[in-house]
Amino acid sequence: MKLVRFGPEGKEKPGLIGPDGKIRDLSQIVSDIDGAALSSKMLARISRARLSTLPVVRGRPRLGSCVARPVNFLAIGLNYTDHAAEIGAPKPAEPIIFQKASNSISGARDPIIAPKGSTKLDWEVEVGIVIGERASNVSERAAMDYVAGFCLNNDVSEREFQLERGGNWTKGKSAPSFGPLGPWLVTKDEIENPQRISLWLDVNGARRQTGSTKTMIFNFKKIVSYVSQFFTLEPGDVIVTGTPAGVGLGQKPPVFLNPGDVVTLGGDGLGEQSHVVVAYKKAK
Repeated sequence: MKLVRFGPEGKEKPGLIGPDGKIRDLSQIVSDIDGAALSSKMLARISRARLSTLPVVRGRPRLGSCVARPVNFLAIGLNYTDHAAEIGAPKPAEPIIFQKASNSISGARDPIIAPKGSTKLDWEVEVGIVIGERASNVSERAAMDYVAGFCLNNDVSEREFQLERGGNWTKGKSAPSFGPLGPWLVTKDEIENPQRISLWLDVNGARRQTGSTKTMIFNFKKIVSYVSQFFTLEPGDVIVTGTPAGVGLGQKPPVFLNPGDVVTLGGDGLGEQSHVVVAYKKAK
């Protein structure tokens, strides 16, 4: 299944994309695409729903984040061999975990907002793991039993904030709009082999990233198991899992985003995102 959240920001409704590509409103079954909706029991209930009984959503509504705000929005750094090499970083011995603020999450076509003082705004196409069952100290063998599905993510980053201002990476990864998820959450049964997902990203129509999850240093099972040793993962939580080579920081010389730039990205079975970069404006 492909699950979406559609409608104006803050007023999104749950939906399902049918075989005809049309969105069906799931409000009569679940209140949102959140932790309560993503258990194996609830996903089974959604899958049994008769499409003919679900209202068709007219027009082309905005698609918000495919998951309502999670308890934990986590990320894995330097998890692709080619990306680590391009920035001259050693291959990690264990997964590098950092957090992204949950209110950085946005929709698949929402703008990327350059934060105040930004000089090194960068892109990273990634796959997000969406948790469906509470997970604590789970084994690699059982890890996928706790996963509801996958989604596309752009791990937007401000490299000066991340790397030159001291402290944790989180402050370069958490500004509003730095965590677009979607356009949809695809349940794990629709991804035949998650370690063979092709990924790409363009900036202003020029290809910057081309990669595959097959070059991940730590695979999805390892990530879920490893993270669950340090965090209790809750239903609806999201772990974004690293990016292949081609980020702006890795270009020679480095290239960063500016207002007016357009970033498009996609992955096999995960759909596509498109974002216009806009300048920071102080809220009134």
